[in-house]
Amino acid sequence: MNSDSNTTFDNRVAIFGAGNAGLTAAFHISKQGHDVCLYGAPGFDQQIDAINHAGGITSVSRYHEASLDFGGFQPIARLTKDISEAVGYAKTLILPVPSFAQETLFTQMLPYLKSGQTIVLMPGNYGSLVLNNLKNEKGYTSLALNFVDAISIPWATRIVGDAQIAILGLKSQLPLAALPASRTDSLIKQLQPMLPLPLTALENVIAAGLENINFGGHPLMTVLNIGLLENFPQQYNYYRDCCSPATAKACAKLDQERLAVGKALGLSLNTELEAMNALYDMNATSVYELNRTSQTHGNVNDAPASASSRYITEDAPYLLVPCVEFAKLCNISTPIVESTLHLAGAFNEMDYFCTGRTLSDMGLENLTLSQIFDVVS
Repeated sequence: MNSDSNTTFDNRVAIFGAGNAGLTAAFHISKQGHDVCLYGAPGFDQQIDAINHAGGITSVSRYHEASLDFGGFQPIARLTKDISEAVGYAKTLILPVPSFAQETLFTQMLPYLKSGQTIVLMPGNYGSLVLNNLKNEKGYTSLALNFVDAISIPWATRIVGDAQIAILGLKSQLPLAALPASRTDSLIKQLQPMLPLPLTALENVIAAGLENINFGGHPLMTVLNIGLLENFPQQYNYYRDCCSPATAKACAKLDQERLAVGKALGLSLNTELEAMNALYDMNATSVYELNRTSQTHGNVNDAPASASSRYITEDAPYLLVPCVEFAKLCNISTPIVESTLHLAGAFNEMDYFCTGRTLSDMGLENLTLSQIFDVVS
């Protein structure tokens, strides 16, 4: 299992992180015919050891009485807990990890990276800007890397056992952008054969952050439903049960603030409804209808059980805070976004306005809008 075929360095893929998205990426990219190295950090050994023992990853065909596509078994070319081995394995390095893990992981990768390698962040959440800034701060200014921010991971997926995943759905496309945006088209050509869905270009990595569909669907709905979610864990389907007519109206106001920030930045953003319909091949007439009827989201009862869920701890500081930062730069009012951050911060005793992803983290502090767009274009 840990031997390589004759595929070249350029055609291999290294995947960092042995969580839900990491295992699914290793499974599906291997299915695409590419040799994959899956890296799991020391101390997070369970899945790497289980895959090694099983000889590969199984994608189950049924989960909670729902029939699933993409069932089957797939060997993985290489497994490792050695980050230098993983970095040296491939030209394309995919990080399908939570935003709060990006900087730590990238810092560990830095001594082994070579010019010309491509770092793909799923989701990006402005990570390309942060990691490029970090690279320069740590003295690697001559290291010429390609960075790509995707709006999310391609799959709705869960680890359901040792070396076992359940792929609940696959998006119909994956919008992304490179840093700088002038490289987006060439990097799509590089990445497209590796991934199991069409890749579509966004204007730049700021657009990729603002187009992440978790912006409207996660932090605010979790805040509005937190009492029931905590008191009755695992008894709800998040999208179907937590989206009511009233919560949908509040989420629509939140979306209007996001769109206003995008407009002030000169970006043509999709509404949440447009984005969700496009990504899940639906024709819903409202976000409420989409959440209530989506088969991808409705297959399994799965909802946050506390305010420490990533629906808040990732999406509030890494999606909402950057939106507020850009809003202030553009003199745009975002009361619903800010209220969500205040409440989410109160739940977790955190000041997300300080700990979230800021313009300073992105290397954009004290720049004018024109200068920022020179950086990302």
